[in-house]
Amino acid sequence: MSETYFALNPATGERLPGEYPIATQADVERACSLANSPSTWASLSDVATRAQKLRDAAAAIEALGDALIEMAHLESGLPVARLTGERARTCGQLRAFADHIESSGVLDSLSLPGNPNRAPLPLPSLRLEKHPIGVVAVFGASNFPLAFSVAGGDTASALAAGCPVVVKVHPLHPGTSEMVFGALASAFGDAVQRVHGGAEVGEWLVTDLNVAAVGFTGSQRAGLALFRLGANRPEPIPVFAEMGSVNPVFALPPGQTESNAAGYVASLTLGAGQFCTNPGLLVGVDSPGFSAFVAEISRLVSTSGEATMLSAGIAAAYEAGLCRLSSAEGVRLLAEGPQARLYSATPSEGAELFEEVFGPCGVVVTCRDEAEMLEFAGSMPGQLTATLLGATAGHSLVPVLKRRVGRVVFDGFPTGVEVSPAMVHGGPFPATTDSRFTSVGMTAIERWLRPVCVQNEPSEVD
Repeated sequence: MSETYFALNPATGERLPGEYPIATQADVERACSLANSPSTWASLSDVATRAQKLRDAAAAIEALGDALIEMAHLESGLPVARLTGERARTCGQLRAFADHIESSGVLDSLSLPGNPNRAPLPLPSLRLEKHPIGVVAVFGASNFPLAFSVAGGDTASALAAGCPVVVKVHPLHPGTSEMVFGALASAFGDAVQRVHGGAEVGEWLVTDLNVAAVGFTGSQRAGLALFRLGANRPEPIPVFAEMGSVNPVFALPPGQTESNAAGYVASLTLGAGQFCTNPGLLVGVDSPGFSAFVAEISRLVSTSGEATMLSAGIAAAYEAGLCRLSSAEGVRLLAEGPQARLYSATPSEGAELFEEVFGPCGVVVTCRDEAEMLEFAGSMPGQLTATLLGATAGHSLVPVLKRRVGRVVFDGFPTGVEVSPAMVHGGPFPATTDSRFTSVGMTAIERWLRPVCVQNEPSEVD
């Protein structure tokens, strides 16, 4: 009899109903083999059929009704309104990928005729095709039990590409994941599989020879571990890991307003700061205006509210991160709320500033002048986002930031990530393991497509 586990209510610490089987290695092998079977591939071969299955999956998730939202609320502690919006995003994303593969031409081939009379050598006919890369292993994320989980962006884009999917359920929300998996499987059958378990199960999944690629959203430690596993296989595979960042906000004098101070704190504390796009750094040049801006932010942090974190373990990791920052040389506490913290530092603190604290924690970095701010921006490790408050498109920071981040935000805040063909949710290492791709938006499908060239294919003969 296999081992089981259960979920806890993060708000109360109480055990929730239900037990879920921890997969054995044989279970993982079985799921991956089934996903890679000829009948499964046949079920995904037609684009129009795939598109309809994506729409059917969205409708099936919606049909779960309030029961899904209630389960997700109990397992994550996230507010009902937030989860209702997340469900809409999840279903909208499935439908958007259905539309995308039907009408955008993303899967179209490119055919170029040959010329047998070309000298000195004949020109062959060539056709460039896009094929699914293979079975994709998807790791559910802790902080989005719907939109980055069983039927989230990695799964939706992989299925749209024609790839079967094996999901490793995140152990913080197994009940939610089972409900969504049932809806997804009602549309896709054996083309979607799921396994429960911890790090060992994840290792078996990434190293299974039926798996051709991996999608992951989570911590840098876990993402790099999976990346190394994928690279060290007898047949290496790509691991597309989105690992978070500190998402610096550069506040220039025109942007140092009361409304932007309020916007920064709202973004910092949204969802208890449990976003990979949480704006964990605020950067400015030493001046009376910047000091007043920081003072207003400090006031707002000290009066900010408190929200349930996703688990006791994540709450403990947040406290450990605060202790690490508090003990770092040159870092001092500026403001303390019931949950949020604001610290100050100088650019010389270096790497310490770019270690993500997953929660509502911000660090103010004060530069001597604009030259030091430019140097700081150019030397920072890769980030998912950078924000400019009060800057024009021609500001000298813009080209520097475009070399270091996946998304540059003007006069806004980075926590919202629109599902759009123009979105990039990615960035240079260590924000992700491959800066050429995005995990959100329609172009996320490109991770799961492999080019094949067909040369001098003979015409069919009746």
